[in-house]
Amino acid sequence: MVNANSSDSGTASCSSAEDSKESSRCSTPVLDVERHERLKDKMRRRVEAGDRWFSLEFFPPRTASGAVNLISRFDRMGSGGPLFIDVTWHPAGDPGSDKETSSMVIASAAVNFCGLETILHMTCCNQTKEDITKHLHKAKHLGLKNIMALRGDPTGEEWEEEAEGFNYAVDLVTHIRHEFDDYFDICVAGYPRGHPEAEGYDQDLKHLKEKVDAGADFIITQLFFRAETFLTFINDCRAIGITCPILPGIFPIQGYGSLRQLVKLSKLEVPQEIMDVIEPIKDNDAAIRNYGIDLAVSMCRELLDSGLVHGLHFYTLNREVATIDVLKRLGMWKEDPRRPLPWAVSAHPKRRVEDVRPIFWASRPKSYIHRTQEWDEFPNGRWGNSSSPAFGELKDYYLFYLKSKSPREELLKMWGQELSSEESVFEVFTYYISGEPNPNGHKVTCLPWNDDPLAPETNLLKSELQKVNKRGILTINSQPNVNGKPSTDPIVGWGPSRGYVFQKAYLEFFTSSEMVTALIKVLKRYEPRVNYHIVNVHGQNITNAADLQPSAVTWGIFPGREIIQPTVVDPVSFMYWKDEAFALWIEQWAKLYEEESPSRMIIQYIHDNYYLVNLVDNDFPLENCLWQVIEDTFKEHDSPTDQ
Repeated sequence: MVNANSSDSGTASCSSAEDSKESSRCSTPVLDVERHERLKDKMRRRVEAGDRWFSLEFFPPRTASGAVNLISRFDRMGSGGPLFIDVTWHPAGDPGSDKETSSMVIASAAVNFCGLETILHMTCCNQTKEDITKHLHKAKHLGLKNIMALRGDPTGEEWEEEAEGFNYAVDLVTHIRHEFDDYFDICVAGYPRGHPEAEGYDQDLKHLKEKVDAGADFIITQLFFRAETFLTFINDCRAIGITCPILPGIFPIQGYGSLRQLVKLSKLEVPQEIMDVIEPIKDNDAAIRNYGIDLAVSMCRELLDSGLVHGLHFYTLNREVATIDVLKRLGMWKEDPRRPLPWAVSAHPKRRVEDVRPIFWASRPKSYIHRTQEWDEFPNGRWGNSSSPAFGELKDYYLFYLKSKSPREELLKMWGQELSSEESVFEVFTYYISGEPNPNGHKVTCLPWNDDPLAPETNLLKSELQKVNKRGILTINSQPNVNGKPSTDPIVGWGPSRGYVFQKAYLEFFTSSEMVTALIKVLKRYEPRVNYHIVNVHGQNITNAADLQPSAVTWGIFPGREIIQPTVVDPVSFMYWKDEAFALWIEQWAKLYEEESPSRMIIQYIHDNYYLVNLVDNDFPLENCLWQVIEDTFKEHDSPTDQ
C-alpha cells in the first residue's frame, strides 16, 4: 500500500516498492477540485463565477485547554464553508515552536486535522533572517501553503530595527519569493484609512503596491466601520494598478471591552455615531452584540451589493456566535451535509491524492491522520496490498487534537462518577445512542471512540443499536446498507452530484468472551454472506477474510469517472486499530478514576477480557442481516446448543 517510515521499525514496504506504487495508482479524476487548487486560484475561480465567500481569523490560545476548544471551534465553524482561515502570529507567545499553543502548531492542526485551508501570519518582529527562513521551512514541512507577511507591531512603545532581520513587510515578501519561489501564496495587509505610522494615505498606498509588486497574491484589510471607507480604498488601489483580490476585514462588535482593546491595538477611531449607541449600553453585552451584528450585516450587504467585493474576512476574536449570525443573515453560511468523501479530509498537500481509508477510524479521523502522517504516499483509487502498512504507534493521547473536547468533570457526569458493574457501562453506551439524559440528568454526548453525537446515518440504526447495547454489544462504529442512493442524499450522500452511492451494512463493537463464543457458533450459519474479524487485546484473531484482503464497504458511481471506493475493511489495518481501540478504554475512561477503585477495575476488566468485533453483510441489496445475527447470538448465549 505504502512505502512508509514507521516510528519503531524503520522503512517498511509491501511486496516491493513498485507493487506499492501500482496499488496506489488510479486514473480517476479528482472528486473535489478545491482540494487540488491553490488559494489564489480558488479566489480567482470564485470571482470569475460571481460567487461570494468568507474567511475567518483566529488567534492562538494561551492554555492547552484553550487549544482543545479552538480545534472544536475550527470543526464547527469549518462546517459553514469558509474559503480559508488564518492564524495570527504573536512574538511573545513563542509562535514558531512546537508548543500546542503556538501559532505554528495551531495552524498545522487546522490544515492537517481539521482539513481547513489555512494562512499562517508571520511577522518580522524580533526575528533574524535566519529565524524567519527556519520558520518558513517548518511551515512548508507541516503542509502550510499560505503566509500572511506582516511587519508586526512593536513589542515596546516604538519599533526597534532588527540588524539581521527585516523592518518592513515588503522585505519579508521579497525574501519568501527569493527563498521559496512560488511555493507559498502570500497575503499582505492593507489599511483603508492608511497605516497609523505612514506619512500619509497616498504614501501608504504606494507601500501597498510595492508589497504586491514584490510578490503578494492578495490583500486583507484592517478593520473599518463604514462601507464607504473600504469602497474608496479599493477604488484607489485599482487606480494605481493594484489588481489582486482585496478582502475587507469585518469586525462584528461583540462587547465594549473587546472593542476598546481592538481599537487600541489597531490605533483606529470609532465613529461618533457608533459610540453614541454603544455608550448607553456598554454594560449590556447581549445588547452590544446584537447591535454589532446588525451593523456588520448592513455594512456587508452594502459591500457585496457594490459589485467590488466577493469575499469577506471576519475577525472572530475566537468567538463564533456573532460571526455565524452575520453570515447566516447574509445567506453565506452554507452547511452542506454532503461530503467530498465519506470521511474528513486533510488539507496537507501531500495527501491530495488520498481517496480511500479503512472504516475503523471513521469517528477518529484526526487519529488516523496522526498515525499516517509519515507515509511517503497515500492510497489512490484502491487500498491495495497492506501487508506492511507501517501505521505509526499512537502513544500521544495527550495531544490537544486527540483529546476529548469535554473536560474530566463533564466526562464523569456522562460516564458515571462511580461504576458498579459491567451493566453500568452498557447503560452509558445505551444513553449515548438514545440521546436521552442518564439517571443523573446528563446527556451522554460522546464516548472515547466517538467525540461527537451520533452521525445522521447512524440515527437510521438507532432503535436496533439501543437494543443491542443494552445487552452488552457495545457498538463503536456502524453504517446502514445503501443500494444506489443519489449522491445528493442529505444523510448518506457524498461526492459530486448526479452520482449514486452504495454501502454494505457494517457493525463494530466490543463484547464479552462468552458472547463471542455464542457469536462464532452463529456466524457459521451466515458464511459467506457475512465477513467477520474478532480480536482481543492480546491479538488472538478469528476471521473468515480470505488471504487477508481488503473489502470495499462504501463506493460510488459518478458521471465520467471510474468507480470510487473510499472506505474499506482491511484485516491488517484492523490489528493496528485494535491497539488504539482497546487503549481508549484505559486512556480516556479508566484514568478518570482513582487507581484500584471499583470503577477503574471494571473498565480494566472489560479492556482485558472483551473482544473487538467487526461484521460486514456482503449482500447490500437485501435487508441488513446483521441484526438477525446479533439476535441469534443472544439466543445462543442464553440457551447454548451443542453444535
